[in-house]
Amino acid sequence: MNKHLLFALVCLGSFLLLSMSIDLQNLFNYAKQSTPSYITKDNSGDNPITDEGATLGRVLFYDKNLSSNNTIACASCHLQEFAFGDTSNVSVGVNGVTGRHSMRLVNNRFADESKYFWDERAGSLEEQSTMPIMDHVEMGYSGSNGDEDINALLEKLDAIPYYNDLFYLAFGDTVITEDRMQRALAQFIRSIQSFDAPYDEGRAQVSHDTMPFPNFNNQQNMGKDLFITPAVFDNTGSRIGGGLGCANCHRPPEFDIVPDSKSNGVVFTPGNTTPNGGVDTVVFKSPSLRDVVNQDGQVNGNLMHTANFVSLTNVLNHYDRINLFPQVQGIADVIDDRLLPNGRPQDLNMTNQERNRVIAFLGTLTGSDVYTNPKWSDPFDVNGDLEILNSPLITSSTPVFIPEFKVYPNPFKNDLFIEAHQSATSMELYKPDGTMIQSIELHGVKTRLPFQQLDSGMIFLIFKDENGKHLFTHKVIKF
Repeated sequence: MNKHLLFALVCLGSFLLLSMSIDLQNLFNYAKQSTPSYITKDNSGDNPITDEGATLGRVLFYDKNLSSNNTIACASCHLQEFAFGDTSNVSVGVNGVTGRHSMRLVNNRFADESKYFWDERAGSLEEQSTMPIMDHVEMGYSGSNGDEDINALLEKLDAIPYYNDLFYLAFGDTVITEDRMQRALAQFIRSIQSFDAPYDEGRAQVSHDTMPFPNFNNQQNMGKDLFITPAVFDNTGSRIGGGLGCANCHRPPEFDIVPDSKSNGVVFTPGNTTPNGGVDTVVFKSPSLRDVVNQDGQVNGNLMHTANFVSLTNVLNHYDRINLFPQVQGIADVIDDRLLPNGRPQDLNMTNQERNRVIAFLGTLTGSDVYTNPKWSDPFDVNGDLEILNSPLITSSTPVFIPEFKVYPNPFKNDLFIEAHQSATSMELYKPDGTMIQSIELHGVKTRLPFQQLDSGMIFLIFKDENGKHLFTHKVIKF
C-alpha cells in the first residue's frame, strides 16, 4: 500500500475514534487556548470557559436529542466546515424553516456585543443558547402549538446515560437544568476561535493595524487601508476622499460589530424582492468578519440576515450607495447614522479596483484550524452513538458504591416516602432551573415527607452523606 495512503487512513481512523468517544480524563484544551496579545475583548463574564463545561457543551451542541423529533441539533444550522454558519438561506427546523439566516459563530467570545440573534432579542449568549430549542419551528420544545416544554427535554436528557457523566463532570452532580445547559453551550460556543489567519501573522509583526503588514502583498495592504481609513464626505453624502470606513462598525483586530449599531439598510426578509412586504427595520446584530470566506475565497454561506447577498461584491455594492427606500415608512429613523453622513445616504463612489482590494484584505481574516480541529467537531458516530471513557461515576478500576434507595410514590401528590441507605443523612430539593427549594435532614432508614406546599412539576432530590459528599440523585414529579 502507498505509504501516503496508509498515513491518511491512520489519520482518518484516529479522527473517527476521537469523534465517537470522549475520554473524561483526557479532555481537549478549551479553557487555556492561546490568544494574540492584541486581542483584548472577552465577554465570558461570570461563565468562564472550562474544559469540563465546554466538553458538555460540545455534546449538547451536536446532539439531535435536543429536538422534539431527534432530527435537529444546534450543529444542523451551524456547521464547522462553514465556520459554524449555514449555507442554506433559511435553516430547516422540526416544523418548517426559520425566519432568518443562521449567522457564523466564530470568535463570538471576542466582542463587546451583549445581545444575540439578528434582532438582539436575547440578552446574553447563555439566554440565546436554549431559545432555538424552545422554538416551535426550530427544535420544537416550545410548550405551545402541541409541543412539550423544556421540562420534557430535561427529563429526556436525564434518561440518556452519557449526560449523567457529563453533567457530573461539569457541575459536580448529575442534575440537569436549563441554566446548566445554557452555561455549557455558551462555554463551547465561546471556545470556537480563529487566530491563525494571514492577518494574525502580519498583525503580530507590527504595533498597529495602520502599519503595512510585512506578509501582505500591495493589494491586501491597500485593502486594509481602505477598510480602516474613514471616508471624507461632502454635504450631499458623496465621498470626496479618505477610505471606505468599514472599521467604523467592524472594529479590528477582533472585527466585531459596534454594540450601538442600527439597521444597515437591508430591509427585506427572505423571499421578498420589494419593500412591499417582509420589511425588517430592527436588525442590528452582526457576527465577526473573521472567516467570512473560506480559504478558497468563497463565502461561508450567503450574507446578511436575509441571505440575499451571495458574494462580498454584493455586500460592498450595498454599502457603496445606501438606498433609503422612501416607500418604507420610518426607514430613515432606523438606519445607522454612520451610513448617513451629513444626514444624507452615503455614496462611496467605490471603484472596481477598490472593491477588489477590500475583498483581498477580507480574505486575510480566514484561518484553517477552526474548520478541522476535532475539539469543535461532532463527537457522535454515524448512528448517533457516543461512548464515554473513564466515567467519574463508575469505572472498572475504582467502582463507586451507589446505595440502594426507594422514593415512592412517583409521581406523588402530597406525601413522599424515602427509604435510603443509612449513609444518606441529608437531602436537597432543586427546581429544574437549579434553584434550591430546601435542605432536609434524614433520620433513620425510612422518612415520610409532607410536601403539600410544593408547586407541581419536576423536582430533583440530591442525597448526601454526613460530610456533604454527593451520593446519588433522584427525580420525582409532583402533580
